[in-house]
Amino acid sequence: MQRLRQLLPWILAVVAGLAQAASIATPWSGQPLWWLQLLSLSMLVGLLLRQSSVRRGALLGWLFATCWLAGTWWWLFISMHVYGGLSAPLAALAVLVLAAFLGTYYAGAAALFVAVGRRGAWQAAFIWAGAWLLAELMRGVFFTGFPWGASGYAHVEGPLAAMAPWIGAYGIAFVAALLAGLLGALVRRGRPAWHGAVAAPAVLLAVIALPDVEAGQPGARLSVALLQGNIPQDEKFEQGSGIPLALEWYAKQLRTAEASLVVAPETAIPLLPDDLPQGYLADVAQRFTRGRQAALIGMPLGSLEAGYTNSVIGVRQGAEVYRFDKHHLVPFGEFIPPLFRWFTDLMRIPLGDFNRGAVGQPSFEWQGQRLAPNVCYEDLFGEELAARFVDPARAPTIFVNVSNIGWFGNTVAIDQHLHISRMRALEFQRPVIRATNTGATAIIDHRGTVTHLLPRYTRGVLTGEVQGREGLTPFARWASTWGLAPLWLVGALVLLAAAFPRRRR
Repeated sequence: MQRLRQLLPWILAVVAGLAQAASIATPWSGQPLWWLQLLSLSMLVGLLLRQSSVRRGALLGWLFATCWLAGTWWWLFISMHVYGGLSAPLAALAVLVLAAFLGTYYAGAAALFVAVGRRGAWQAAFIWAGAWLLAELMRGVFFTGFPWGASGYAHVEGPLAAMAPWIGAYGIAFVAALLAGLLGALVRRGRPAWHGAVAAPAVLLAVIALPDVEAGQPGARLSVALLQGNIPQDEKFEQGSGIPLALEWYAKQLRTAEASLVVAPETAIPLLPDDLPQGYLADVAQRFTRGRQAALIGMPLGSLEAGYTNSVIGVRQGAEVYRFDKHHLVPFGEFIPPLFRWFTDLMRIPLGDFNRGAVGQPSFEWQGQRLAPNVCYEDLFGEELAARFVDPARAPTIFVNVSNIGWFGNTVAIDQHLHISRMRALEFQRPVIRATNTGATAIIDHRGTVTHLLPRYTRGVLTGEVQGREGLTPFARWASTWGLAPLWLVGALVLLAAAFPRRRR
């Protein structure tokens, strides 16, 4: 029994961490569970409030975060083992090492909380919220950032979703941590605390009472056709199978789709222009340069001398070919971090160093709409998308995400990425259209609601209408000017004010 009592905090930290992972997108339905995120994080707070050792608190926070992160993106194992040829033990170890490394940010937050958080319920909750926010920001920014599965995404549905147009996903993470801190106070020192029981619902009521954000006016409707080729990932870049299949299928759909805008996903055309069959690109583009339709097509561009880019081209009548180059590249996939060439050499995935596009590239203008492409997990970085809103007159009216996450199999990664796009729709009050290789190809309205969805891992075309939006949300205004700086400042100031209150005279 004594042994079980000693192990219980560690077992609870593991359970809470895995529950946090499930809250982002549940394995059984793919849906977010905002209440589970609050419950699991408050469980960690309750554990930390019972600790007197800073070191023990840091280890509990690290264990929670490692289980949360590994449980969120365990599917990285598939890309490294199934498609990369890395042995199963090495691939599993790589996922755990990455999760453990990023978990150190949360270990620091937990250590700080144990060191200075033994105050009243409100002070403790604010200390925890400030420390948690800074840990989330560090994970999302340092070493190019990898904020996939950040706690705010569990709240793409639920009462805190109303805060997205005001404070964004990171701000929601702060409020969620504040609520978790108050809920954690309920079991402080093993006794119920009435302040937490009263304060947490009060915060939720205040959030619900926030004025509804309706940024600007709706624009004209635009008919769209979103292509999902479902090219098997292990064949996608093979000359004898995936490449001819992709070239034939996408060319046919681009020639026959009847919507005003046709969108093909990331690397839909899997070859550089110079490597395509003679006349292929001109033949595909001809319909759009001479007619009343436009197309956005994902394909690689560049040369050995100039470097390569993961790009989207846009073709329309009476204009030069539009080009968008992916800015936020995937570590180990599109660029190789210093000192890690040995690791990428272990895998068979076609990796390389791509050139980065600029932040805030111009939108593709068509039928009165300004369409802002982003490639794959670029839509994970709302602060970078905000750079396109510096000039409200040229701000995007519609986001266009083109992706290929076939590398990660038919897993919850598809659902997680869909919720990321939904959060961007909420933050900016802009519809998002998504064209992907294997899913989730979807139309999302400016309220973050999925209105049209193509079944995953099927070959088909999703058709529908999307209505662009004008105007700026509060989040778009401050993030386009200052980026994440206000959130860093809030986290630091809250910590200072709560941890070191002014002494009474």
